[in-house]
Amino acid sequence: MALPDIGSSVGHSFGLELDGVQVSGISDVTLTMEQDVVELKENGPDGKVVVRSLPGRSKAPEITLTRGVTADNTFREWVKQVQAGHNAVRRNGSVRVVDQAGALVTTYRFTNAWPKSVEISTLQAGGSSVIGERLVLVCEHLDPE
Repeated sequence: MALPDIGSSVGHSFGLELDGVQVSGISDVTLTMEQDVVELKENGPDGKVVVRSLPGRSKAPEITLTRGVTADNTFREWVKQVQAGHNAVRRNGSVRVVDQAGALVTTYRFTNAWPKSVEISTLQAGGSSVIGERLVLVCEHLDPE
């Protein structure tokens, strides 16, 4: 089996699209797909307990977006709409990963995403770091292509 080309995962860039609109200013994206683990305990032939791990239910995928805080309050308004109980808050989109030459490496498409939480980074008096805003989206499907 050939070893993966480690150098091919360096220097990538990405683009984020929500309902056909490019979102700029995003510095980090984390995509999380997770599944429950079911443990099955059985008695082995020698009488010892054997624990088997089986795949359980899939959890809702999450997408974490990070950007510097600006006057653009799109994320915060989206969270407010969810908190107010509006139904038309779900968005479809994709994260496109490109290499150093700008060629498409892969795309992650997501459907029916809505904001689960928004977090503003720690505010420090006299600090010189950028104030960050982290938005966590929950979606129904996250499909790598």
